[in-house]
Amino acid sequence: MELRRIETPGIAHYAWLLADGEQAMLVDPSRHVQKYLDAARQMETRITHIVETHRHEDFVMGAAWLAKRTGASIVNGNHKTFGHGDIRLEDGDTFYIGKLLIRAFHTPGHTPESMCYAVYKDDDADRAWAIFTGDTLFFGDTGRSDLPDSDKAVENAGRIYDAVHNKLAGLGDTALVLPAHGPGSVCGSGMAQRSWSTLGDEKTYNDVFTLSRQEFASKKGGERLPRPPYFRHLEKVNLAGGLPPALRDGDVGLLSTADFDKTTQNALIYDTRLPEAFAGGHIPDSFSIWLGGLPVFGGWVGDADNAICLVTDRNDDVDTAVRHLSNIGLDNVKGALAGGFESWRDGAQETEHSGTITPAALHHAGNKPQVLDVREIDEFDSGHIPGAVHCYVGYLADKLNELPLDKTRPVVVTCGVGHRAGVGVSILLRAGFKDVSNLIGGMKAWHKLDFPIE
Repeated sequence: MELRRIETPGIAHYAWLLADGEQAMLVDPSRHVQKYLDAARQMETRITHIVETHRHEDFVMGAAWLAKRTGASIVNGNHKTFGHGDIRLEDGDTFYIGKLLIRAFHTPGHTPESMCYAVYKDDDADRAWAIFTGDTLFFGDTGRSDLPDSDKAVENAGRIYDAVHNKLAGLGDTALVLPAHGPGSVCGSGMAQRSWSTLGDEKTYNDVFTLSRQEFASKKGGERLPRPPYFRHLEKVNLAGGLPPALRDGDVGLLSTADFDKTTQNALIYDTRLPEAFAGGHIPDSFSIWLGGLPVFGGWVGDADNAICLVTDRNDDVDTAVRHLSNIGLDNVKGALAGGFESWRDGAQETEHSGTITPAALHHAGNKPQVLDVREIDEFDSGHIPGAVHCYVGYLADKLNELPLDKTRPVVVTCGVGHRAGVGVSILLRAGFKDVSNLIGGMKAWHKLDFPIE
């Protein structure tokens, strides 16, 4: 028996490959399946079962494509929102991988169809060796409960609590907890920074075990988490098991300055450099989305119908950027600027810039600028710069006209450390604000200097 976790960078997604002899199951694959095939070959096994814990909304699933590549059977629950499945399991049904017994448990709450799969080393085992928990149970957290219906988030949180306690809690404290996501995923909040956990570990510190049902349902159901717009698109895409990759490494070409200028007339420009580099100079009307932020914020400012052109720090970053966008279903990438912004600058093309400001400079400024905080609402409520206006960066473009901001006065944008603020700066510039600065180091630096908050 061999277990391997295979991560998808940028979205904190975990797929799991479990092999016993010549058979293996792959749990929750993303659309770029070659890494799973390579891992199976290294483990000298073959993928015979592709298991879905639920219909993911934060990435394009790869079940259908992997099944076509391998001939493996797709295994999921007998629920209409799973879509296609070769083996449809009811609560308590079992199947085998080699000599390993796999038992399915219906664990609704995060989504109506959510399933967990317990692994037993043989038929006689009275305790599970591991549990593939999907988004039902994370390290230190559970999946968000607002996805099926935000008005029923508290009710769904109660369902998560019931599922965990009635289906999973008695499977054995030594059982490994193997979730579909880790810290940084948009499918939960407050996940623990740890590599491994057991059911017994979770019982000591996870809210779903340490709080009463009413306390947990109120706390989990009261979370105010942004829901990216691409979630709805991926719901539909993943009903059929996802999509194969539309672009391979090398498919997106490098464009000369002249060709890039022509192509971008009908496209969005994503500048993937760090916010400080963007502030120093950038192509007018481009979005500042740092490379690691593409698989989330690329889907906030654009959708599957938008053509996209890339400005990267290095030519070698292009394939990574394309892969990040591909993971959330943004495949219409038309090209990347050869040589990055340097070639644009050297070609005497039109440029614009924004500002940066340190916390100390902002704190001691005589004529206080406007401050816009683009963090999530719970982050803002936990402490912000006095007088700051709040709007989560994902909603900023749509709600900008509702905010009490004056385009003729300087604006300082802040977030946690400066990355999301960079996105916000670019949105303000596109909307006609002239004097916009990023608070370098964000609220982390502000707190470190012990400046006042409210």
